[in-house]
Amino acid sequence: METLGFVVNPIAGMGGRVGLKGTDGMVEEARRRGAEPRAPERARTALETLARRKPELTVYTAAGRMGEDAARAAGYDPIVIYDPPAKGDETTDTSAADTRAAVEAMLEEGVDLVLFVGGDGTAVDVAEVLEDDERETPMLGVPAGVKIYSSVFGVTPADAGRVAAEFDRVEAREVNDIDEAAYREGTVRAELKAVVPVPVASGVQSSKQLSSGSVDGLAAGFAEEIDPEATYVFGPGSTVGAIESELGIDPSPLGVDVWRDGELLVRDAAETEILEIIDDPVVIVVSPIGGQGFVFGRGNHQISPAVIERAESIEIVASDDKLDSIGTLHVDTDDPELDESLRGWVHVRTGRFTTRMLKLE
Repeated sequence: METLGFVVNPIAGMGGRVGLKGTDGMVEEARRRGAEPRAPERARTALETLARRKPELTVYTAAGRMGEDAARAAGYDPIVIYDPPAKGDETTDTSAADTRAAVEAMLEEGVDLVLFVGGDGTAVDVAEVLEDDERETPMLGVPAGVKIYSSVFGVTPADAGRVAAEFDRVEAREVNDIDEAAYREGTVRAELKAVVPVPVASGVQSSKQLSSGSVDGLAAGFAEEIDPEATYVFGPGSTVGAIESELGIDPSPLGVDVWRDGELLVRDAAETEILEIIDDPVVIVVSPIGGQGFVFGRGNHQISPAVIERAESIEIVASDDKLDSIGTLHVDTDDPELDESLRGWVHVRTGRFTTRMLKLE
């Protein structure tokens, strides 16, 4: 690879920690709740990894926050081929149309790869342009969104940079997106949007898969061992939801709930609400995303590094069927030191009395 097209969705992922489960149409609400952009830092991390391996790469990008800033921070001297109407004004948001226009300009330059930073919505925007590309230019995502159901992303920003630098072949992968309004109400309604060429490497994540198998025994066993003195932070998903139901809680299927000694303290909580209400000792209960294996960093951004650091223990729960589809667990919290501290072999509760050891990377 000699030329790269690089585009950033600056607002991707802003809704995660404040409990919005996405940013589509919710940017102002996310800002009102105190959300901070996470895409720019993840963009820089990906390009720094890439630059260490390919410092001579020619990078075509969009102006300002849509790519130029991160490229320069990583040491590149990028060629700016698209200037969004925002003109660098941080109070003005770029749009899906800007992403598509930037990618169109990159294809006109004949780039070898389009590297984008965002979530599933951004992936759809990029794919819509690439579907009409006769050269079949591949695309690769740097994960920055709240929901990532597509199999076109690097596992982490650094992985995306490494894969971009080292790939030597591509394969067809799915771009999926979900209805965010339905998602906020607890319904996952995924739709296949495109099939695109993606670099092949171990650092590209699989698409999300739903597991089968009962978790009734797991939930019953967990409930029997509840510590009445502890504050429990329950992550999203059906497995953790089964535990909550066993405790008499009406769970928010895709949100984070905080519970202590028979009382639901807050349902579908944002990061700030969790930090305000938790009291030591704190137990975080999470289940990895099926097919991908993420414990933190996909769909549960409300459980932020600040929340994780308050935890006395982290309980990972999953059915054997789900673990069989995963193999390895992952973490991607935006805090490299925390990620490193969490890595290693971990116990995963799989039933009333059973556990399995898995590697968390």
